[in-house]
Amino acid sequence: MITLQTIKAKQDEILSLISSFEKQTTEYVFPHTEISLKAGERYAGLILGKDGESSYHLILLDSHQSEINWTDALTWAKEQGGELPNRREQALLYANLKEEFEEAWYWSSEQHASYSSYAWCQDFDNGLQYGNGTNHELRARAVRRLIIQ
Repeated sequence: MITLQTIKAKQDEILSLISSFEKQTTEYVFPHTEISLKAGERYAGLILGKDGESSYHLILLDSHQSEINWTDALTWAKEQGGELPNRREQALLYANLKEEFEEAWYWSSEQHASYSSYAWCQDFDNGLQYGNGTNHELRARAVRRLIIQ
């Protein structure tokens, strides 16, 4: 039989667990870093590592390309000394450097998981991300990453 005393004891146990949980902290340690930007480059911000990946600083390169399909955009970005940004990076670029982009769709580096003839892109007018046919011609920007050791 459950008594009021049993319920109160369980309540005290739960309150103790909640208190312990609330006292937990998560620390992110970032060593002092000096970042050198080349002419025209812009610092976009920090991407926190997920699932054991390293955190890194994201740099937007100066060059841009318009009316380019996804496969050619991947090649073009490498020729610029960078890569197309992934979807997380595009969200950061939209948040921090939207003014560096035309109000248009830009390719990401990510191919669509369900449709191999589609890749992800982002609209820098409203921030929407969407899958688009890789043969379509959109705009492209390249980024480079500085890994935090």
